[in-house]
Amino acid sequence: MRVKMTISYDGSHFYGFQVQNSGVETVANRLYEIFRSLGIEGRFEASGRTDRGVHATGQVLSLDLPPFWRDFERLKRAFNQKALPHIYAQRIEAAPPAFHARYDAKKRAYRYLVSQGAPSVFRTPYLLYTKAFDPQRIAEAITLFEGAHDFTLFAKTGSDVDHYVRTIFRTRFYRHDDLYVFGFEADGYLRAQIRLMVSFLLKIGRGELACAHLLSQLSGEKRYVSEPIAPNGLYLSRIWY
Repeated sequence: MRVKMTISYDGSHFYGFQVQNSGVETVANRLYEIFRSLGIEGRFEASGRTDRGVHATGQVLSLDLPPFWRDFERLKRAFNQKALPHIYAQRIEAAPPAFHARYDAKKRAYRYLVSQGAPSVFRTPYLLYTKAFDPQRIAEAITLFEGAHDFTLFAKTGSDVDHYVRTIFRTRFYRHDDLYVFGFEADGYLRAQIRLMVSFLLKIGRGELACAHLLSQLSGEKRYVSEPIAPNGLYLSRIWY
């Protein structure tokens, strides 16, 4: 039986998502261990692969279950007993036989969290503490990313892709309690793209760069920012199908 499984995980405890054979713990490696212990063999697909230190609150998997796991709530309980505290299954639901978590995705959302407050050792793995910035400057600049653009200069060097055009449907920048949240919804992303965009926006917020510089890099004229922001504030938050 084909199913769609929505999970969250704490990326600070893993060396990225994808399977590695070097003995390090990755999200996918741990998932395969859990599935095998539950009698679930075969491969699964994920909606996207997150880098080391990146978290997820809405990662989606597609996989086939053996007949004895027809009770999804029972499976969720059994899975979470083994997966917690660093991975958690939110939902398991029936899916069409050909459902593919990655290729069927229409839109993906990420959030990046920053704070200008006093650092806490209990929060540093989950958000970025940064120098003071002007929120209004960032709110104005972030909308420039909306639309279809060639993000060649907003991708990490060595990205293995066929093309660099991505469409960002919606951007958001808002305050929630003591946090500032950067939000992006797009058809897909290049490697480190969001972290490079947030890095650029923070420089605009601090007055180090201007919107004109962003437009120049976005058009491919000149690269002003090449170093991605730290991964710890980034969350894969939702997938649309």
